[in-house]
Parts: sequence; C-alpha cells; structure tokens
Amino acid sequence: MRFPYDSIGERFVESKTTAAFSAADTHTLLGALDALGGVRGLDTLDLACGYGYNTRLLARGGARRAVGVDISEEMIRLARAHGVIGADGVGAFEAAVGAVRPVRGAGAVAATGAAAGTEAAPGERVSGERVSGEGARGEAAPVGAAPVGSASIEAPSIEYVVADAAKLPQMGPFDLATAVYLFNNATDRSALHAMFRSIRANLRDGGRLLAIVPNAGAYPNVDWSPYGVRIVDRVHEGDAPLLKAQFLTQPPADFEFREWAHSDFAEAAVEAGFSTVGWQPNRTPPADGARDEAYWTAYRAWPISSLMTCTA
Repeated sequence: MRFPYDSIGERFVESKTTAAFSAADTHTLLGALDALGGVRGLDTLDLACGYGYNTRLLARGGARRAVGVDISEEMIRLARAHGVIGADGVGAFEAAVGAVRPVRGAGAVAATGAAAGTEAAPGERVSGERVSGEGARGEAAPVGAAPVGSASIEAPSIEYVVADAAKLPQMGPFDLATAVYLFNNATDRSALHAMFRSIRANLRDGGRLLAIVPNAGAYPNVDWSPYGVRIVDRVHEGDAPLLKAQFLTQPPADFEFREWAHSDFAEAAVEAGFSTVGWQPNRTPPADGARDEAYWTAYRAWPISSLMTCTA
C-alpha cells in the first residue's frame, strides 16, 4: 500500500531543509531537548521520522539507541540512504534548516509536562553559532554533540522501521519519543487515540513525549506561503476537518492532514495514560540576512505549530 509521502519523496526533503517553518520547528525541538538535559545515554524513538533528520540529531546527541519509524516505505528508504551524519559534516543535500542551539540562562524551565497552556519556553544555553561556515547551511548541531570535525564523534547506531504509529510493535522501552507532525495524520479519533496508546506503551514510566503539532484555525485568515507551506482548502468531514495543502517546493508538493484541536491531542494523551500534558509556543531561530527579525515576528504572531510535551 502506498501512502501520501511515498509520492512526495525528495520534495519533502527539499521542504524540510529549506522552509522557514521547518527551521522554527527544529529550533523549538532542540530547545526542548536542551532543557531536558540532552539525550546522551537515552533510548529514543522518533515517530513520523521522514528521511531521518531528527533521528540523526538524536543519535549525534549521544542517544544510546535511536529508532526512526515512518509509515512510508519511501521515507524510510531515503532515511537509510542518507545514513549517519558523522564528524566530517554533511553534504549540501542535507542543508541546515537554520535552527541553532538556544542559549540557556539562569532560571531555565525544563520541558516537562505541566498544565496545558501554561508551560514556559525552554531556557537557553551559550553559543548560537551554526554548524557550518558563514552563510553555509549544514545539519543543525544536536544538543550535547561534539563540534563538527571533532574526532570524538563516533558513528552511532540508528534503526529505521516501517510501521504505523497507531499499531506500533513493542520496540521499547524508550526514555524519549519525538513526533513531528505525526498526530495530524490520524484519519479519525480512533486512530488518534491509538497513536498515543502505542507511544505510551513503548515509553518507560517517566519517559517523555515531545511532539510538534499544527495549530488549528488559521485557514483562511493566515497565509503561511512566506514560510514554505500553503493551505489551499478545508473540507469538513469526519471527526476533524481535512486540510489540503502544499509544500512550496519546485514544483509544489500536495499533501493533506487533519485539523485536530489541541484539546483533541490532550484528550488522547490523557486517555493513553500520560500523567502530564503541556504546551509551549513555537520558537524561532535568530534573525539573519535571509530572515530578519520582522520576518520572524510576523511568523510568531500566528505560527504553524506548537510543541506538545507529555510525561508517561
């Protein structure tokens, strides 16, 4: 059976490595991982892993185990083809999204679960330089990783698995799961709840889930085209509206997803047995010559996504 991302293939990679919204998502995720103290020595699970970008970040951050899962055979093929990013840096194909490690200050707040809607943004740590040289784009440096070019980096072991997140086999237990734009692919409420139950079953007690999820309600009032994606239609059907969208690659790549409310995600998480559910706003990378502060200020006014944090 073929799934939508089987046909998108390399254009998804293009969107991930060039779109501004992806830069913000990666910056947000790295900040949350940093606030947790990094991933060194943890068993990690990356759901909806696509071509393995975040799976490799976890591995390079020192995860003891990094498992990427995607329902698309084409995405897993691309993930395996890209291999493991080591000390020699990355090729131009895996261009940086522009995300950098945030700077931690005193009073940083860990990205643990809290009352929904009340969680503060993660703290910041010193050093916000990019991995590659001035103006170049290289894969973002993971939290806790040695500098690119350091002889101390060892090629980590990464596993990639083709599986439906709503029907995950028992692969854990894991200390941490990440899920970037997974839950919006749930076709109905039953599938949404099954995804959360599968993830909870694969996490140790006290394990964390960090999920990037879309914000509902923007279409047709907000145009996200300057940030790399466009919503073209909303179809009211089933348990959640179906949004028809495009990644603004060359040529554009069509895709669809469900417009679940954050309350739907929270309800599913609690039903699955997560003890806490919290929310953090999307965070944006530092301004640069290509994307100035006015550009990011406009994005933060109505960002594409938010970070959902859950504790098992």
